[in-house]
Amino acid sequence: MKTYKIAIIAGDGTGPEVIREGLKVMEASASKYSFKLNTHSYDFGGERYLRTKEILPDSAIDELKTFDAIYLGAIGHPEVKPGILEKGILLRLRFDLDQYINLRPVTLYDERFCPLKNKKPQDIDFVVVRENSEGLYKGLGEFQNKGMANEVAIQISHNTRKGVERCVRYAFEYTRQHGKKKKLTLCGKTNVLTFAFDLWERTFYEVAKEYPDVKTEYTHVDATTMWFVKNPEWFDVIVTDNMFGDIITDLGAMIQGGMGIAAGGNINPQGVSMFEPIGGSAPKYTGQNIINPLAAVCAGAMLLRQMGENKAADSIEETVKDVVRSKLMDLAAGKMGYSTSQVGDLVVEGLK
Repeated sequence: MKTYKIAIIAGDGTGPEVIREGLKVMEASASKYSFKLNTHSYDFGGERYLRTKEILPDSAIDELKTFDAIYLGAIGHPEVKPGILEKGILLRLRFDLDQYINLRPVTLYDERFCPLKNKKPQDIDFVVVRENSEGLYKGLGEFQNKGMANEVAIQISHNTRKGVERCVRYAFEYTRQHGKKKKLTLCGKTNVLTFAFDLWERTFYEVAKEYPDVKTEYTHVDATTMWFVKNPEWFDVIVTDNMFGDIITDLGAMIQGGMGIAAGGNINPQGVSMFEPIGGSAPKYTGQNIINPLAAVCAGAMLLRQMGENKAADSIEETVKDVVRSKLMDLAAGKMGYSTSQVGDLVVEGLK
């Protein structure tokens, strides 16, 4: 029986609650499809930081490299200043483990949960490939004359040919293998960001020559957000930089039904990848057993797909669709008609 070694970082707030349900579903799927999950839990997050003032020990990175994948709940604690945990854990893991792709499926499971008029599941079914290790998130910049009337804050978008090309190439391969329309859209801002997106655009069309079977197009980021709302059915696969990807994927989560259903992967195609629900730690709901765990469940399906367990991943995703369509009246915390653990049970029962 094949065994996968999975690191669990349940994290803060409602993270442990949704990870518990995601693991329950993954274990049921493993039993059904004859493989095994060997899990090891880490307590990285706000509580550990408050207790020890340690964010992420240096030894953790090397240890995490020995796993097949990482399953993350959420990072963010109300008693810790914003940025400390996010930079010290999330960004450090992405950068040090070279998880240079952020993969975000945007899939509407039921039209009842879409805020857009007359849009159906077949209209909202696309994927965003976000560069995950460069751009504005690199943390480069400085203050000049901080605190003075003539203060200047400089934030640098750092883009390398290597970083851009490997992201673009991943997006072309993904479109070729998984795109429903075999169409790849570059989302940028070439008319204003004339250095960074000159590099992106040149690289995009140079790599495109190697993929004659993939249709290509370009759209400004502001137009992309507009068409997400007006005509989301136009999109198949989108590739973009770190900042724009962060923004448009949150909009994508809303049109697919909200953060409670949105999952994402931080991918290193040659190394260790990390999968997580998008919605964050939601601390005000901690311990109430009312948060929607389906994003974590879908993140688990993405993890299994990365491991090559495609039948198990397909089964989880189809079961989630069935649960959403037949059981849930709402996807918001406390309004689903079921508790967090009951929703996990519904998916497990559906798998059986």
